[in-house]
Amino acid sequence: MVETTKLMTIGEFSSLTRLSVRMLRHYDTHGVLVPADVDAWTGYRRYSPEQLRDAADIRNLRDVGFGVSAISALLAARGTSAWASALELQRQTLVAEQRAAQTRLALITTLLSQGEPSMSITVERTTVPAQTLVALHGVVPTYSDEGQLWQQFFPLLQAQGITPIGPCGVIEHCEEYTEHDVELSVFFPVAPGTTTTAPLQVLELPERDCLVAHVAGPYDQITTAHDRINSRLVADGLALRSDGTLAAKPFNHYLVTPDQAAPEDLVTDVFQPIC
Repeated sequence: MVETTKLMTIGEFSSLTRLSVRMLRHYDTHGVLVPADVDAWTGYRRYSPEQLRDAADIRNLRDVGFGVSAISALLAARGTSAWASALELQRQTLVAEQRAAQTRLALITTLLSQGEPSMSITVERTTVPAQTLVALHGVVPTYSDEGQLWQQFFPLLQAQGITPIGPCGVIEHCEEYTEHDVELSVFFPVAPGTTTTAPLQVLELPERDCLVAHVAGPYDQITTAHDRINSRLVADGLALRSDGTLAAKPFNHYLVTPDQAAPEDLVTDVFQPIC
């Protein structure tokens, strides 16, 4: 039986827990935080000191984005691996949302500055000489998950004793822009005659005529770089190379990478083969 002399009114409990009376009633209705005692005559709710921890956990779980049903399940899982797994998954979700918000903010900046010349992106026509590449091909969830391939690629290069001779890059294989299941090949140029074992492969690419956008700054400018290339295609009456070969695929060269510099100091060349 609850010792009623230690119980707090809903207002007192609300003040201590920083949960509004409205939310306490809501959590009671959904069985998440049921009062220790409810007066049968007045219906007044009263809470015990032992419920303060539950209230703190509920508030914190709410503030990181969990809904009522999830909070109820998580409270029951405290101290188990399910609790930690759920929090880690939510952390990953919030990081992805933060990245998406940063991308949207950058896009707003781009829209506000439309019509103004950008010194961070310049476009020119160039000839890319024939190359021998060592590449790792794979499918990643989204374009922003390209790093998953790099994490696999570097140990494989080291294990096979392969020495790059130029800046790294990525080839985009998809025939169309896709939001999920993106097919990419990350690569390094190597000396002709280099051999590899699976899953690495050697790619021989011919000389290519390209438009290249030189991007100074963070990777969120790459979409804008493609827009600048498109404008140059139209202005110069050029056409995309469309022979269905690997040589027709767009690709990037990473001249200054995140392990070398801060995002604002990155340097990337974005190439679009043309004919």
